[in-house]
Amino acid sequence: MAQSDGVLDSVVIGAGQAGLSASYHLSRLGIEHVVLDANEHPGGAWQHRWDALTMRDVHGVAELPGSTPPPLTRERANDAIPEYFAGYETEHELPVVRPVRVERVEPDDDGILTVRAGDRSWRTRTIVNATGTWTQPFIPHYPGAETFRGEQFHTVAYPGPEHFRGKRTLVVGGGASAVQFLGAIAPLTDTLWVTRREPVWRTDDFTPEAGIAAVALVEQRVAQGLPPESVVSVTGLALREQEREAERLGAYAARRPMFERIEPEGVRWADGTFEAVDAIIWATGFRPAIAHLAPLQLRSPAGGIQLDREGRGTGAVVDERVQLVGYGPSASTIGANRAGRAAAAGVRRALGVRQAA
Repeated sequence: MAQSDGVLDSVVIGAGQAGLSASYHLSRLGIEHVVLDANEHPGGAWQHRWDALTMRDVHGVAELPGSTPPPLTRERANDAIPEYFAGYETEHELPVVRPVRVERVEPDDDGILTVRAGDRSWRTRTIVNATGTWTQPFIPHYPGAETFRGEQFHTVAYPGPEHFRGKRTLVVGGGASAVQFLGAIAPLTDTLWVTRREPVWRTDDFTPEAGIAAVALVEQRVAQGLPPESVVSVTGLALREQEREAERLGAYAARRPMFERIEPEGVRWADGTFEAVDAIIWATGFRPAIAHLAPLQLRSPAGGIQLDREGRGTGAVVDERVQLVGYGPSASTIGANRAGRAAAAGVRRALGVRQAA
């Protein structure tokens, strides 16, 4: 796939929804590339999600370009979506290489980028970074966490609702995952919900227009080079039918602000009040998996990576060779496909500039 000089036109890092979308559009443009995927099998982060998560629970998955997504059923999402992705890779003959865990992307003196993974490397004129966030779970530190005698799980290791039957469970986080965990666990055991901020509930339907407006708010941050917030964080929360029983049980009404410290048997607030719990679920989100891009010095003084087109694009402002999908506005199914198309167009522009030079 390399050209005569051994240099690819592009390397896509990651084979989740955004990465496959980018590869599809690169192929349609005739741009020679490979897709490097850290996983041993197709499916991106979906293959690692908990067994209890069904296609009905995930609100559907935005379809990959030129295909039809799986139906909304009770089939496990970690089965249905990887199967869908695998079929898509085969149907469109996408050049996916796995497993390849990229460690660093380095700039060369001749303007070429070198993508390194152990003793393997690829030289390329551009990259499309599609590594998402799943591999970078975030758990805030609270004093005493290491002394807790119960169980602690982040979203990435959630074992399913049955594991918590009869265990008083504390759910930490103000996003959609926390709402879903409470919906599944509250009918089985006593729950407690804590968040840093008062939850914002959405009272209207989540229309396509509302989704576009939510993405626009995230675009404003990346346009300024600020660390992105998730799209979900600005859409507001809503209860689905499968969470109504938890609502009836009062799981959402008893929300409390964040505690001050964790103790062996539970958590304590600044006013001295204490709650005993058997398990803590940290639904506290993720951070972008971009450490391998550090040699390119893409971060702005504000701590994020500034994207072009006032945050609506996928190109890194400080380096036209780099496109980011699954970052900021495209870090959800709302924007992943659009980002794949935009990234392919950005690669074509960058290649055109280099050839003209």
